[in-house]
Amino acid sequence: MNSMIVSVLSCFALALLPVALRAAATSGDPIGYPNKPIRFISGAAGSPPDVAARIVMERVGSSLGQPIVIDNRPGAIGTIALHAVAKASPDGYTFGAFALPHVLAPALLAQLPFDIRRDLAPVAQMTWSSHILVVRISSRWKTVNDMVADAKSKPGQITFASGGNATPAHISGEFLKQRAGIDIRHIPYKGAIAGITAVLGDHADLMFAATAASGPHIRSGRLRALATPAPQRTEDFPEVPTMIELGFAGFEVREWNGVVAPARTPREILGRMAEEIARASSGPEIRAKLVAHGVAPAGRSGPEEFGRLIRAELERWGAVVRAAGLRAD
Repeated sequence: MNSMIVSVLSCFALALLPVALRAAATSGDPIGYPNKPIRFISGAAGSPPDVAARIVMERVGSSLGQPIVIDNRPGAIGTIALHAVAKASPDGYTFGAFALPHVLAPALLAQLPFDIRRDLAPVAQMTWSSHILVVRISSRWKTVNDMVADAKSKPGQITFASGGNATPAHISGEFLKQRAGIDIRHIPYKGAIAGITAVLGDHADLMFAATAASGPHIRSGRLRALATPAPQRTEDFPEVPTMIELGFAGFEVREWNGVVAPARTPREILGRMAEEIARASSGPEIRAKLVAHGVAPAGRSGPEEFGRLIRAELERWGAVVRAAGLRAD
């Protein structure tokens, strides 16, 4: 008799298990997850996406109760790292950094071993950051229009620096060429600091530089800020007009980065991770660390919102790259 009761109760418990699992999935709290360390694949160590990921994901790991191990795989505009994410098991234990330069890769490279839309699942956006168009203080250009007029009279002679091919500074300069109808030459350097140093040293004429890197030189009077391609004036330099204010309609460039996972990763895990990222980045300590590195938390951004941003940026910057005839190989 007792064994019959145990058997009935066991069957009843097993019958309820799928209901409990569905409830856990609906609440965004998958049972038993995570129960081992999580791998986070990033590109070059010290790059803006890598720095933001290290700051935020350390706190996320503490909240989840499992370490998040950063795995750096630099090269090929971040596509080596993203390929590793794309081919990983979609079990919720592999995530990766995804940033603005990565949406340029399909247009810049002849072939990718993965498809961004098909093989990667958006999780959440982490940060925004802004740039400022700067020239050295000795430049005769006081405004963007001064520079544009000079460039039109001297095609191919004015140069713009960047921290490398496919960086936001590079694509901003190409965008300026197209929108202003000017011919200025791109000079890529190894990193944003090297690009700014080139402008300061009279080796390049201008640069769309991140506010974190260019700000100290603007404040010290070594660089002159002409405009920002951000949609609104920046908090750090509210006196600097936007490109849109200056008559360049639609001239909006903001750097961003976020998190992706292998396609087919369970939706409840994507949602859980998005919630943890939003919670971590909104805390005062993490926010302060991000701001110190020149980036601002993106706020609450889940898989749907981040997916829309990625798709829109793929279309927008792919068109700019193709119009410029740029290739990375």
